[in-house]
Amino acid sequence: MLPPGLTVFERGWLSSNNVVLRGDAGPATLVDSGYFIHAAQTLALARATLRGAPLDLLINTHLHSDHCGGNAALQAQYPTLQTAIPPGEAEAVALWDQSVLSFEGTGQYCPRFHHEHLLVPGTEWVLGRQSWQVHAAPGHDPHSVILFEPQSRTLISADALWQNGFGVVFPELLGEPGFDEVAATFDLIEGLAPRVVIPGHGPVFTDVTTALNTARGRLARQAKSPEKHAWHAMKVLLKFKLLELGRIERSALGAWFSGTPYMALVQGRYFSTLSSQSAFGQLLDELALSGALSLCGEYVANA
Repeated sequence: MLPPGLTVFERGWLSSNNVVLRGDAGPATLVDSGYFIHAAQTLALARATLRGAPLDLLINTHLHSDHCGGNAALQAQYPTLQTAIPPGEAEAVALWDQSVLSFEGTGQYCPRFHHEHLLVPGTEWVLGRQSWQVHAAPGHDPHSVILFEPQSRTLISADALWQNGFGVVFPELLGEPGFDEVAATFDLIEGLAPRVVIPGHGPVFTDVTTALNTARGRLARQAKSPEKHAWHAMKVLLKFKLLELGRIERSALGAWFSGTPYMALVQGRYFSTLSSQSAFGQLLDELALSGALSLCGEYVANA
């Protein structure tokens, strides 16, 4: 089903999936590096797959912390490692401008890393044993790319398409257009007609038609009610933080919520009649009701 020399590591939702490409035609490559607290596991998986051989190239489909948080650890482990990122935030990475990068805004963390190459849409890269096309895939992130191998029709879709959905449309949270870009990316994927999709999160899948139909239905609902998308986005960011922390005092999590720029921005744009702590309390109650967290006295725990 997958091309020869390609290995997929399906990670938990805190870390993106990793794709390793090995072969004589091109460099030994890792696509996306997970979240920083899982960097040791990412290193161990890469070492086991490469069997002592060096890792030559690290590619990031986009620069959200769950996709590039392991970059610094990999660069420290492999001194000759080259890193390629999409061009949109290259200057911000070079300057490490966290007001432009999403880490500060989402209340997440990513150790500083460097890059040598740009993953420009419209180019082709020989990775492992195959030649992969780079396609722009804006929507979830305006600078995101996807990778397509036309011989096996394998797509590395990042967060543009999962088996049961797609990533939060972050530009919309910032007051910028994003829903139409997501729709255009779905059309691009449909035109590529992949046989197999390796998503940024969740299992590899082959029923692309059903996945696209599901994603388009969800997108239509979000575009019709952007405030529901915004509320969902706050839940996603809260759940991500709990995946990282495991357990935290409710007051400390509330302080994180109030101090996280994206939360304040979304609340002010969509839910200005709610105070920060009222919104926080409602989000916790809804996440607890869904089983995504548990409320234990003064503590909040991931579930």
